[in-house]
Amino acid sequence: MTGFLVLAMVVAVALGGYGLGKAKARTIAISAGAMRSRPGHHGLLVAVWCGVPSGALALAWLAFDFIPGASGSAALFVVVLSVAVAGLAWSRSRITAQSKARVQLEAALKMLLAAGSAVAILTTIGIVLSMVFESIRFFSMVPLHEFLFGLEWSPQIALRDDQVGSTGLFGAVPVFAGTVLISLIAMAVAAPVGLMSAIWMAEYAPERVRAVVKPLLEILAGIPTVVYGFFAALTVAPWVRDVGSAIGLQASSESALAAGAVMGIMILPFISSLSDDVLRAVPRAMHDGSLAMGATRSETIRKVVLPAALPGVVGGLLLGVSRAIGETMIVVMAAGLAAKLTANPLEAVTTVTVQIVTLLTGDQEFDSAKTLAAFALGLMLFFVTLILNIIALRFVRRYSEMYE
Repeated sequence: MTGFLVLAMVVAVALGGYGLGKAKARTIAISAGAMRSRPGHHGLLVAVWCGVPSGALALAWLAFDFIPGASGSAALFVVVLSVAVAGLAWSRSRITAQSKARVQLEAALKMLLAAGSAVAILTTIGIVLSMVFESIRFFSMVPLHEFLFGLEWSPQIALRDDQVGSTGLFGAVPVFAGTVLISLIAMAVAAPVGLMSAIWMAEYAPERVRAVVKPLLEILAGIPTVVYGFFAALTVAPWVRDVGSAIGLQASSESALAAGAVMGIMILPFISSLSDDVLRAVPRAMHDGSLAMGATRSETIRKVVLPAALPGVVGGLLLGVSRAIGETMIVVMAAGLAAKLTANPLEAVTTVTVQIVTLLTGDQEFDSAKTLAAFALGLMLFFVTLILNIIALRFVRRYSEMYE
């Protein structure tokens, strides 16, 4: 609550600074006859000098808790208010008829954008370094080759006395195999259906029908993943099991097929929407020229539109793969917990995200190999996603075409 009040105070002072700065600029404009910048620019510049330094100080104070307790809250109010008022007074005193407020405002905006980019970059670096450091601790307890090539994953059980950490087996191959299996099932559902729906909406559907169908498809993107998890666990998985039993196949109640199929439905609107936008972005002259030369509509799609839109389509598929690999709620609720090395989609398998959730749930000791294994799994998942992005980027650069 203290933080909200402080930030509200900063906003109020900044708004007051905007009004005072604009009023002074108008007064100078009346007396001087002309100004190099508009009064609104001067007001915005005063508001920036009021709000940005004091707001940054308030956020840093709240984040690091320089003075804890009630005395710290009172000191926070006083210091932040003093900085805001000082910024108001200083920036307002610099308003003259020759002041280049617009140029200074552009420079301040550029600095704010650069600061936002720096925050994003530093956050990414911090996440990666946190995974790297914790993974180094894990690999000091468990050999790297055992983690990468081991065929048994059971971090909850001590299977032999001489094992490192005596906390179980850490062969991650079954975990990654389960992740790949469910992701392949999801993409087998999402890629063809999404691409076909995008082609239909972009090339065949009337505008009135497209205006209705596309928003309906995009509703799927707004459904929380926990709802998909309920749907997979309570509807699709029992149906798959019953159908398998009816045709003589033994299917698990937590089969990879059920989780992957529902995940594919979740990914479908991402691929469909992006592919549709990319297909419609292909220059109409190329489309009409192909038809004018005697090609049919399907030939135009195959030989003109799809090759031209290939980079965007690959980007959409890559987005789908990334969502499938990193999805958590569906597989936590519908997939299994036991790691099993199998290619049978009717059996229960586990994924990297399921194991991370399992290892970090509850009270854990972060000096044990069992808990640190979650960071190693996360680091491997990061590298896999990075490699996929690099491959896709090379593919796009090789086959993309530039149109004026």
